Amino acid sequence: MDVYFSLGSNLGDRGGNLRKALSLMEERLGTKVKRLSSFYVNPSQGFDGQEFINCAALFDTDEECESILKICKEIESEMGRKEIIEYDSEGKRIYHDRIIDIDILLYGDRTINQSNLIVPHPRMEEREFVMKPLSEIKSKVF
Repeated sequence: MDVYFSLGSNLGDRGGNLRKALSLMEERLGTKVKRLSSFYVNPSQGFDGQEFINCAALFDTDEECESILKICKEIESEMGRKEIIEYDSEGKRIYHDRIIDIDILLYGDRTINQSNLIVPHPRMEEREFVMKPLSEIKSKVF
């Protein structure tokens, strides 16, 4: 199954963080990256913070999507990400700096709509920092 990911980091050695996360993903998914985009520098969106470095990666794996999500969350936690989910008075999410962020963008052609996982990623088409690297490794998103 082709699974597309978006990765980003805006703390510390941002490029090194992406490379470490990709290495851990290869180890835990049991497969090498099939395609990897360039690394792109992007401003923080939704908060004031250091610029992000973002990339997109394609893995071919037999793992179920829920298992992949668990692996991604474990990697984020092990690398030092603090999961702070909070909202402003209008109900908009407040974003924070992060050492690593790994999002599942596409899981083959499947649609998943669960409380903790929505695929295709619901806001990916609104985010140039996702779509530019994704378009580099995938000629057509849908």
